[in-house]
Amino acid sequence: MKDWQVVGMRAAPVVLVVVLCYGAALKAQGPELQSVDAFSSSGQATVGGKTGQYKVEHLPVSSFPALPTAVSAELNRRGCLIPQTFEAHGPENVIHGSFRRPGEKDWAVLCSVHGTVSLLVFFDGEAANPVVLKTAAETARLAPNNATGKLEFDWGIDRATPVQLHEAQAGIRPRPAKADHDGIADSTVDGATMYWLYSGSAWSVTQTTE
Repeated sequence: MKDWQVVGMRAAPVVLVVVLCYGAALKAQGPELQSVDAFSSSGQATVGGKTGQYKVEHLPVSSFPALPTAVSAELNRRGCLIPQTFEAHGPENVIHGSFRRPGEKDWAVLCSVHGTVSLLVFFDGEAANPVVLKTAAETARLAPNNATGKLEFDWGIDRATPVQLHEAQAGIRPRPAKADHDGIADSTVDGATMYWLYSGSAWSVTQTTE
């Protein structure tokens, strides 16, 4: 999988900023992905008007030992599996950074349950009450994988640094001041990236285009 911190970056991207009012880092590392057929889902789906076979690989929460115990317990309680993009070279889609304020250790996870994927954010010390930023059916996040001839999962997340966030905002006038904490890069394989940033009691979204 490509480095999600740079996918979708442009020197001067076209942007759309939306503020979503919700109340209120290193990528997990691991060995090269092994066979995860026991955790895969497959079937037929239609993408771009064409119907084909799809396959989505998942990893169990135990594949991410760096997760805090309380967060792991909540993910397991929800029945989460972690979907992997077709470019994955190691466990992905579990990240941490300072998403609420500088110096805090927060976590973001793509959690798949019965074919529905949610982007969850766990603020420090609040494992039982994650923020749900986004939800989509797995079959709505598929793209052709030329290597296999199948439709496969194309949604990935990564930590976005303040510098990366500021670069993504280059096309906004007036341009926002550089943030003092991290955001979340929410990306499509070989496609656009949106950047989530929490400030005060709301999330803002900067959407880039190809």
